[in-house]
Amino acid sequence: MEIYRQRREQLMAKIGNGTAIFRSAPMAVMHNDVEYAFRQDSNFFYLTGFNEPDAVAVFAPHHEEHQFILFVQPKDIEKETWTGYRTGVDLAKEMYGADEAYSITELDEKLPQYLEKADRIYYHVGRDRAFDDTILQHWQQQRRLYYRRGTGPRAIEDSAVLTDPLRQIKTPEELELMRRAAEIAVDAHNLAREIARPGRYEYEIQAEMERLFGVNGGSPAYPSIVASGGNSCILHYVENNRQMQDGDLLLIDAGCCYQYYNSDITRTFPVGGKFKPNQKIIYELVLEAQKQALSKIKPGIPYNEHHDAAVRVIVEGLMELGLLVGDIEEIIKEEKYKPFYMHKTGHWLGLDVHDAGAYKHSEEEWQILQPGQVLTVEPGIYISPFLKPVEGQPEVDSQWHGIGVRIEDDVLVTETGCEILTAGVPKSVEEMER
Repeated sequence: MEIYRQRREQLMAKIGNGTAIFRSAPMAVMHNDVEYAFRQDSNFFYLTGFNEPDAVAVFAPHHEEHQFILFVQPKDIEKETWTGYRTGVDLAKEMYGADEAYSITELDEKLPQYLEKADRIYYHVGRDRAFDDTILQHWQQQRRLYYRRGTGPRAIEDSAVLTDPLRQIKTPEELELMRRAAEIAVDAHNLAREIARPGRYEYEIQAEMERLFGVNGGSPAYPSIVASGGNSCILHYVENNRQMQDGDLLLIDAGCCYQYYNSDITRTFPVGGKFKPNQKIIYELVLEAQKQALSKIKPGIPYNEHHDAAVRVIVEGLMELGLLVGDIEEIIKEEKYKPFYMHKTGHWLGLDVHDAGAYKHSEEEWQILQPGQVLTVEPGIYISPFLKPVEGQPEVDSQWHGIGVRIEDDVLVTETGCEILTAGVPKSVEEMER
């Protein structure tokens, strides 16, 4: 709990005279009355460690008595018999360090005292429409009262301005969990490469990888992508039901979630053990693009530079192969390469797979890389049989159809450069073949 207390202190130092409100994640329904396993809202968990639904955390540093307040489900033995134990009001205060705790049923009654002297409300609108309405109603009531008493919130501001900068820089404790998530996923990818064979089904590989996640205390960080043959050209392919054939490439994008922290790895390799010549050419091109992108990951470098480096390598390579023609600067500026490479070269990683934090501060100003940030680096080339070339670009010869390659690693920005957290999965041509 000391870690969560430190995070709350950092948050409240940024709130000033405001009040910040965070809502827990809802229970999501799988079908009829069957629910998915509960997964707490990342910001709520980051600040409290509280892992139950139907809860609200309020932070009011200006309040004379209570700066951290929890609203939780009360104890109810009958309901707990069906759906599991609840912490309850009394233990929520004792276990989670709240200055005060109430039943969630008291929210409308108790919340105004934590708003009446605030100059603004920090709240992220858009995740829970019903709760959005609750907050808006309280804000409107406080605005009406402002004209009589001279205090109260005049504005609502996105709470992401408080939490994103905190979550972007990972603490040693967070990095320890991320390293473990990476280690488990590394082992799973190495296992997949050993067991993938022509005749096996994509879902068999998925099952063995996710079994390894589970026996190590983890779970899939996202729906695993196990894409063979032409499926490798579908970025978010999740059916995983094709029987793999000799001569196929197998693209696996799978990560492990360990104690809420995530890894995210992609490797592409030949099912039959050897790359075909045309597959090898594309693979080596993507590998070089990743190498050049990784060389740009260091403190003080704008976020976009590693993407730009990868794009240039890919465009130059595709031009040498005759898959793109024209002036390289024009192709890059007008993004004529996008039929082959339609996504960015990575994203932030942490409590969320696409973690909190801006990539740009304005139209022209990119985020500057800082020590403690973790991001993925994942260039790719996808040559779909259904590819429609940009006007002025050549038709793609059928020898390239169905080749999809992506190589992805998780990268920590260090004081002097970067550390690849997922380096335990090989990626050279020689290591990917057998």
